[in-house]
Amino acid sequence: MKPQLILLGAPGTGKGTQAKKIVEKLGYNHVSTGDLLRNEIAKDSELGRKVKGIIDRGDLVNDQVVLELLNANCDLENSAYIFDGFPRNIEQAELLESNVLKGSKSKAIYFNMDLEVLVERISNRRIAPKSGEIYNLLSRPPKIDGKCDISGEDLIHRKDDNEETVRNRLEVFKNTIAPILDYYESRGVLVTVDASRSADEVYDLVENAVNS
Repeated sequence: MKPQLILLGAPGTGKGTQAKKIVEKLGYNHVSTGDLLRNEIAKDSELGRKVKGIIDRGDLVNDQVVLELLNANCDLENSAYIFDGFPRNIEQAELLESNVLKGSKSKAIYFNMDLEVLVERISNRRIAPKSGEIYNLLSRPPKIDGKCDISGEDLIHRKDDNEETVRNRLEVFKNTIAPILDYYESRGVLVTVDASRSADEVYDLVENAVNS
């Protein structure tokens, strides 16, 4: 049985790109808590109605509801999953282990990158909203300036991808990630990969981690 994967890393380190490759090449299921929330609401399940009530009140969905959501949608005995975007703090990491994984074989993969390089990478990121393609003006520019190679739509520069906002986000990340990494390292399941390398090279490192 393949290990359950927990992807950790600052915004812009390429977790989403690698998650797609892992799904395509290794047969994993990608768990996005945001997608699960929307799906449960669309299904109008009991849990979905509970979630909708919380959101309609303007409240944030708490950790216990997220855990309930994961348990309702993940069959860990028969499938392998990528957990991306959860956990975001040490409390969530401990809850994920005790309430969802429950001793299942797992690997936490940390996408490590120098924060200055990351600021430059995110500030130069451009997104195609319809096709979902992500470009970078430095490392992966579109063939036609400002246009998506696939759909031809206009690329957008997200407001929160400006340098000042990026630095603030990364500062918050830096303060929360250390205890999470310590937690997974103490469990002997942490693997750190150099996320500044090419996407293919990073994937090779990830695949080796999964298979080791």
